Amino acid sequence: MTWKDTIQMQAPTYTFEDKVYKWALGFRFRTYGEQNLKKLTKLARTKEKWEARKAIIREGILATAGLWPLPAKTPLNPVVHGRREYKGYAVENAFFESIPGFFVTGSLYSPVPLPRSVPVVLLPHGHFKLGRCEPDLQHLAATIARMGAYAFAYDMVGYNDSQQVKHDNPRAFQMQLWDSIRALDLVLGLPCADPSRVGASGASGGGTQAFMLAAVDDRVTATAPAVMVSSFFFGGCICESGMPIHKGKGYKTNNAEIAAMTAPRPQILVSTSTDWSRFEPVLEYPFIKKHYDLYGAGDKIEQFHIPGERHKYGPSKRAPVFDFFARHLRLLTDGIEKADGSWDMDGNVIETPEAMSVFTAAHPRPSSALQGDDAVIAAFAALAKK
Repeated sequence: MTWKDTIQMQAPTYTFEDKVYKWALGFRFRTYGEQNLKKLTKLARTKEKWEARKAIIREGILATAGLWPLPAKTPLNPVVHGRREYKGYAVENAFFESIPGFFVTGSLYSPVPLPRSVPVVLLPHGHFKLGRCEPDLQHLAATIARMGAYAFAYDMVGYNDSQQVKHDNPRAFQMQLWDSIRALDLVLGLPCADPSRVGASGASGGGTQAFMLAAVDDRVTATAPAVMVSSFFFGGCICESGMPIHKGKGYKTNNAEIAAMTAPRPQILVSTSTDWSRFEPVLEYPFIKKHYDLYGAGDKIEQFHIPGERHKYGPSKRAPVFDFFARHLRLLTDGIEKADGSWDMDGNVIETPEAMSVFTAAHPRPSSALQGDDAVIAAFAALAKK
């Protein structure tokens, strides 16, 4: 049996060890999350009520993040260099300015040859040691490019080449949400980019960035957050819950409801039984599906649960995401998807972090870069005052 045979299952299966873990660590949290979702369900029993609440939450997230009204978008001044061509795709190092003096850094993957119309997929990463250089994320990005889309994997603040400010700073959420919005501006400005086919996916903290972006930016047309969506856990990092985005004027919410704001756009939730996403098939997914049902779009939300696996973006979690994007972004699968439902990774080249370095002797960080935590934090704080 392949993952395709079970993708619509709503009831997960757990090993004995998983059941013990689930009971021991989840007893108190599931009760809290379940009660919270029951209260939220009562607030949006019609499409009209949900649309009104969604607008309040969207404005609240942006306001508490210091991004309301939305700041003026300044020139991106992108630099793309160091092209490496492999079988069916290419990788380039890229950076751009999300605000004057602050540079977002990443790896731009492109299909080779370039089609006449190209979908785009943003790939923010989570709190993994190598960030966007993790082999799992390189496989994700390279495969999506081989399937015919641009894939942009970009650094969280304080990771890899993004060293102008520490990751654990009080405005990290604001920085990363704004960086994601501007990253979307970047990829939609690429040659032949198709604005009707826009994806976002990430695991763990990357999943948070993906569903947060989709909640506030309707340009995202399909979302795939992995091992993240929870009704009782906000992320555990200052970059996810360091600003009071879950409670503002006229609302109190959680990440499950924020993920529901993607409705009716297609979304797949990927979970495992060894982290806080363990209840997703029986708790968060049914809650989110109710919001899709308000639009008659219950078939646009999917859930794939993998018992017993680690909190990472491994092959079994990537497989349903590849299929999801293939269907909703109309990507190519011939020669990449195997008969058993697995995906061919042999054509992917895993590069070293050195090869993926954005700032080099030939392309140093510009002298106009803001220097130090205080300068960067002050620049982002000023966005809320404009």
